[in-house]
Amino acid sequence: MKRRIIQSISLVLMLVIIQACVKKEDTIAKIEVRNENNELVEQAMVVLHGTSTCNCPSQVVVYDTAYTNAAGIATFNYNEIYQLGQAGVAVLDIEAYKGNRQGQGIIKIEAEKTNEETVIIQP
Repeated sequence: MKRRIIQSISLVLMLVIIQACVKKEDTIAKIEVRNENNELVEQAMVVLHGTSTCNCPSQVVVYDTAYTNAAGIATFNYNEIYQLGQAGVAVLDIEAYKGNRQGQGIIKIEAEKTNEETVIIQP
């Protein structure tokens, strides 16, 4: 009986140690913004946010804003949202703005990947 208890405890400890050794990779979203002429847009405001799938009052967990760099890309890091073993991360709405131009899209954030999407903004 004692032997089985010791074996069980040893197995649990080994699993905990192995789990602690697994390094989580980055979960990144990159949004490229282009205008109606297919030119990259610098300093466009990009908003990623979740939308409730029910009519119930719920708090939106993700609402992030970033600006595009000289290459027309806004980068978001979702390492804090994704936890090892989690089945999925998020599907987010994209809104991009620059002056009187705007565009929309959607992005599926997959765990431990660089997820990319392009949004076209137009007047």
